[in-house]
Amino acid sequence: QDAITDAASARARVSLDDVGGRVLSIRPETSDGDLLLVLYPGGLVRPQAYEWLGRALAVRGYETLIPEFSFDLAVTDTDRASALIQRYADGRKVVLAGHSLGGAMAAQYLADELKAGREPVAGLVLMAAYPPDGASLASAKLKVASLKGEFDNVADAAKIADGLRRLPKDSKLLQIDGGVHSFFGRYGPQSGDGVPAVSRTDAEREIVNAIVSFLGRL
Repeated sequence: QDAITDAASARARVSLDDVGGRVLSIRPETSDGDLLLVLYPGGLVRPQAYEWLGRALAVRGYETLIPEFSFDLAVTDTDRASALIQRYADGRKVVLAGHSLGGAMAAQYLADELKAGREPVAGLVLMAAYPPDGASLASAKLKVASLKGEFDNVADAAKIADGLRRLPKDSKLLQIDGGVHSFFGRYGPQSGDGVPAVSRTDAEREIVNAIVSFLGRL
């Protein structure tokens, strides 16, 4: 899928780096950005599927890192973010994000870090995802935004809502009106997903606006 949405997103600087494995780095045109976002892809989804989002965030002054996982499964290296934060953060605030299985593993990583007395990020963005059973961030100081598509039939809506109990009290559940599970990444339709009531373009705009609004409050 074409990752470029408009002329501005085409000017983002994109590179493929190697930090304990390959990672897609997407930076603003003229700087490294004011904040670093590390995004775990969904299960069996390539990092490139989320390049569109990294480019959209680069236009707004944020750097995005999208690591590649063995077999395209974040469960194979849940703590991958540690090396990326150490290499790229450079004193900036860091936000961890993840779609579907990637979001669950991002939450698992942060729950493990919290148990060890560490809170390495300022925020967490869950996209059609929720913390796994036994992984709690309820006592964490970080801010959390949980996004779900209105007609997502892949991620269980009840489990997403229930997952809020394992997140900090002020965590927000934000609905992408008319959206579905596969609208968070450009990897095509997904088996078992719902039927969207909006265009992908409109859903992506709502996703970006929700994330940018959240990042701006950190």
